[in-house]
Amino acid sequence: MKVSNEEIRLPLLETKGVSLSIKREDTIHPLISGNKYRKLKYNLIRARAQEQTQLLTFGGAYSNHIAATAYAGKLHGFETIGVIRGEELKNKWSQNPTLRLAKEHGMRFYFVPREVYRLRNTKEFEAGLQKQYGDFYLLPEGGTNSLAIKGCEEILNDQDEGFDVICCCVGTGGTLAGLVNSSSRHQHVLGFSALKGDFLLNDIRKFARKDNWKLILDYHFGGYAKVNAELVHFSNDFKEKTAIQLEPIYTGKLFYGLLDLISKDFFDRGTSILAIHTGGLQGITGMNQLLKKKNLPLLNL
Repeated sequence: MKVSNEEIRLPLLETKGVSLSIKREDTIHPLISGNKYRKLKYNLIRARAQEQTQLLTFGGAYSNHIAATAYAGKLHGFETIGVIRGEELKNKWSQNPTLRLAKEHGMRFYFVPREVYRLRNTKEFEAGLQKQYGDFYLLPEGGTNSLAIKGCEEILNDQDEGFDVICCCVGTGGTLAGLVNSSSRHQHVLGFSALKGDFLLNDIRKFARKDNWKLILDYHFGGYAKVNAELVHFSNDFKEKTAIQLEPIYTGKLFYGLLDLISKDFFDRGTSILAIHTGGLQGITGMNQLLKKKNLPLLNL
């Protein structure tokens, strides 16, 4: 699959002597886009080889992974089950755009309290799910496992070897690890964490086979799914200037952080940067619902 690189022209880039291109992974598919397509690819092949008929996975109410798994399951003939964090939407899931979309594509939901959800990676929890649903192919939360890494290693191609720096947003670390593994030795890979804290470092080290990477921890805006007016305004301004839509949970934080580092001369003049747009745009409608409740500005569609 060929995905285009789009060069971005902004006054800041010209002033600092830095070039920036965006790999438009968001254009792969409206729902199975970006890293979700990459992470699901080989897992679906494995599930088919194992003659599985059900995919089961985990996520929050606005999860891109939940939406992508539901559509991919329908497209490839799998039933899908989503274990959803929290019970607040158990009887009103139709009010949530992501869950409504997943349900339309055939996903069944299992809402669990947050304290129970924390046990999702235990053998006891999985055994309970198997007793309830029968045999299934398990996809971890966010989709990251060794097969997902293999898929993410295909994001970069030969045409990308000319870039000095590769950047991506980070949720579970799978995309970053895949980029590290397929990067060239002369390239440096930067991951902009959407989560607060450095606990992802160990997860990334499990899969990354090189040491030419760094996790940037300064642009999480308070933690996962934390969004403020400044980030919304930035995302809207970026779209107005580049015609590229961002969402504030992942890609908004990536480009906010990247442009901030450029403004602070983090990169030498002449540096060429490739940033990966990992998609996730389906979540904007739901995010705007939350922003409206908090009396914050809305994302322009």
